[in-house]
Amino acid sequence: MSKKVTKFPKLAKKEEIEAIKALLLEHYPNSVTELNYENIYQLVVAVALSAQCTDKRVNIITPALFKKYPTTKELANAKLDELKELIKSCSFFNNKAKNLIAMAKMIEEEFNGQFPLNQKDLVKLPGVGQKTANVVLIEYTGANLMAVDTHVFRVAHRLGLSKATTAKATEADLVKKFKTNLHQLHQAMVLFGRYKCKATKPECEGCFLAKYCKSKEGFKANG
Repeated sequence: MSKKVTKFPKLAKKEEIEAIKALLLEHYPNSVTELNYENIYQLVVAVALSAQCTDKRVNIITPALFKKYPTTKELANAKLDELKELIKSCSFFNNKAKNLIAMAKMIEEEFNGQFPLNQKDLVKLPGVGQKTANVVLIEYTGANLMAVDTHVFRVAHRLGLSKATTAKATEADLVKKFKTNLHQLHQAMVLFGRYKCKATKPECEGCFLAKYCKSKEGFKANG
């Protein structure tokens, strides 16, 4: 059986890209993450847990988690089974529990209990890849970075902003085309994709970006 080949839509023209950018910023001027957090430690943990898991689910899990492990010092000494029990309703909780403990230990042992605020060091942490690092820096520092999750990937391809088949390559396309206001645009595309330009049954009627839409296909990143 032959493998289905995804047909990507035509790419948006320069003037369309500029219009899309302006409209996203207009409709989501103060967009921020929907993850609940009070400090950098809580943000990193929440973002790590949110990989292939909904923000709503993470927000249900984290209050008890942060009560039991209020800092990396306590988390570094957590018993694996006890941590698993707290996050078991989250996808891939086994690996996430191991990574969270290892991450906390590295913060305590190599970073003197302080989270680094740069991508180079953040990605050294267990369970923190480029996307997670970028999301943390976007949210916590307002860094001019782009992060591509499933919502951003889908929106980018429906609007013809990228034909890339991976999240990382799509991120590079968006950075090149938008250049500025990337932190705001990332959050805007997340919210737009989550609530309007949904994977199934997108709300096309009355959509402020309808005239720039190239496809309704539910695009997914490879790998």
